[in-house]
Parts: sequence; structure tokens; C-alpha cells
Amino acid sequence: MATINYLTTIQFGFGELKAIAAGLEDLKVSRPLIVTDRGLAATDIVEQLRAAAPALGNAAIFADTPTNPTEEAVEAALAVYRENGCDSLVAIGGGSPIDLAKGVALLAGHDGPLETYAAILGGIPKITAKVAPVIAVPTTAGTGSEVGRAALITLKDGRKLGFISGHLIPKLAICDPELTLGLPAGLTAATGMDAVTHCIETYLSPRDNPVAESIALDGLKRAVAHIERAVADGSDREARKEMLMAALQGGLTFQKGLGAVHALSHPLGGLKDVSLHHGTLNAVLLPAVLRFNAPSAEAKYAEIRRTLGLAPDADLAAWIAGLTARLGLPATLTQMGVPRSVIPAIAEAATKDHSSASNPRQASAADYASMLEASFG
Repeated sequence: MATINYLTTIQFGFGELKAIAAGLEDLKVSRPLIVTDRGLAATDIVEQLRAAAPALGNAAIFADTPTNPTEEAVEAALAVYRENGCDSLVAIGGGSPIDLAKGVALLAGHDGPLETYAAILGGIPKITAKVAPVIAVPTTAGTGSEVGRAALITLKDGRKLGFISGHLIPKLAICDPELTLGLPAGLTAATGMDAVTHCIETYLSPRDNPVAESIALDGLKRAVAHIERAVADGSDREARKEMLMAALQGGLTFQKGLGAVHALSHPLGGLKDVSLHHGTLNAVLLPAVLRFNAPSAEAKYAEIRRTLGLAPDADLAAWIAGLTARLGLPATLTQMGVPRSVIPAIAEAATKDHSSASNPRQASAADYASMLEASFG
């Protein structure tokens, strides 16, 4: 039996942003760095955050988080952290600010360079409890990074690598659905499909963790029941709450590992010539991966069909493709602007990605190339 850990505190519900004041006090920190992005910094959400706790009123802020967190951005934020004598981080936004904050928290207590701590380079045991405390406040419902033990960061040489440790799990996750109301339809769809993919891939992972599998199936059921409502009406409070819970549940199951979708979307997300949203990539890649994995997970596919209320002989990959189409997301990598010329390099990179090891069916570079070809349409 695998080790099963759920080691963070979660405040979930409408109006829970106010819990951040007590959270900072419990952690005995008083000089946090706020990490966010330019889009959120231009709204009143950051001001709501500042108003929720005295320690945040004059806190330093780093708002230059890129769409996909980079090593350069981690170093820039770390400089702000050190210049202001910070002792903690409060990340507010989607998965990018939260993952960036984890990178800063790691280097705040560990000597660089960052790649020293990458999972595929043997870095997991090198990450210690010296990681600075992070409080995560998600404003999208998708990544689950607020309760996850990993950060995905693109290094200066273009490699998008995973940094994984229980020490990277935020000390407190404040999940307030109020902060997701009014999220644009396209972003709601993309982040929502990220949550759907997390629940499916972690459930299909062959690692033994029945607790996580139950959570993944419940999260999947919530997500598919509410994602179309959330996209259609950004003010639907029940749909927003259920999508945030589904994303949280997807994150809680990360310890089972992900699979081929993420093994492909990670290196694709590191491409420098095109900016690709992680959740949209997952939605586009998921049907091809489901077709590849089908022979190795028949019983679990049957359980997923039952969870979704589908017929026993339903084509699961086709159903996911249909859902993606109804949400208005791209259907192919071509529509996302990905050039076919990247197939060999991405396929090879996928075999080395940490998520490949927990795919239910072993995949070679040729297999990954075939999945990519199918995803180009």
C-alpha cells in the first residue's frame, strides 16, 4: 500500500477570504510577499485580499507572473522577497501564481540553481522543510495547485520541469468561490477541463490509493455536472462552488501521479514560440490519450462511464471530445497554433516527464508521437 498523506488546511466556502488573517497569525508570519499576475492586479481582487488582513495592507507584491511560470520570473520574485525581508508568500490567482510562489518558497530556503530540485533530476529528496510557508488563494477552478505538492516551472533552457515535495504543499488553501464569480467563459472552460483531466488521470494511475481514487471520481462527477453551467453563467453560485471543489479534489489526488496527457502538455507548455494554456492543452490531448490507454484500464473505464451516467459501450474519448466542443474550446493542436514540426521533440520529452511513469500503459516516443498526430486532427 502506498503512503497516503493529506497534510494541509483548507478553508472552503463563500466569504472564506477573511480566514487569511487568522491563517497568517497561525503560521506566525508577518511580512508576506503577495504573488499574482497583471490581470488580477488590475482588478479589485488584490485589494480585497489586502483588506482581509492587516499584514497584507502594505505587503510587497510581485505581479509579473507569466502565463506559464518561468525560472526567470521565480528569480525576479525572489529578489523582491529578499529586498523586502519577507517571511512567507500569499499566492492569489490561477495555478501560475501559485506555482511561481512555490518556486520562490523553495529557493528562499535552498541554494540554487532551481534545476537542482527538479523531480526527474533527482531533486525530490533535496527539498527540505526550509521551504518558506505559502498560503494559496485560487481564483480559478482547475489546477488544484492550492493543495498540490508540485510546481511546474519552465527553466531558462526551455524545459518545463516538475518540482515535487510534500514541503511544497501550501500551508493553507483558502478556496472562496466568491473569487471565481464572473470568470470569463473561455477561462472557465479551460480551467474546468484541467480539473476534469486531473480527476481522470489520477484515477487511472496504477498506483494503489483507494482513498484518492474515490476523491477523483467524486471530483469528476461534480465537474461534468456543473462545468457547462459555469461556462454559460459566470454568476451561477452553485456551479462555481462545485467547480472549485472539483478542482480541489483533483489536486488532492495528485499523489497518485498523472499520466500521458500531462507528460505531453508539460513540454508543450514550455514552447517559447507559442503561448499555450495548460487546461486547453489537456482538453485537446485527452481524447487521444484515452484511446491509447483503453486496453490497459478496462475496469476503470467502465467505472468512469458509470460515474458519468454513460452507456456501458459508450466511447469515452468521443464523449470528452463532445464536451470540449460544447464548451467552445479548440478541438486540435492545429487550432491552438502548435506546429507539427515539434512532434519528435515533444514526444521524446514526454518519455522523460515525471507524469509518464504513472500512466496506466507504458508509452514510447513513437506512442507519444502517434497521440500527438491524432491531436492535430
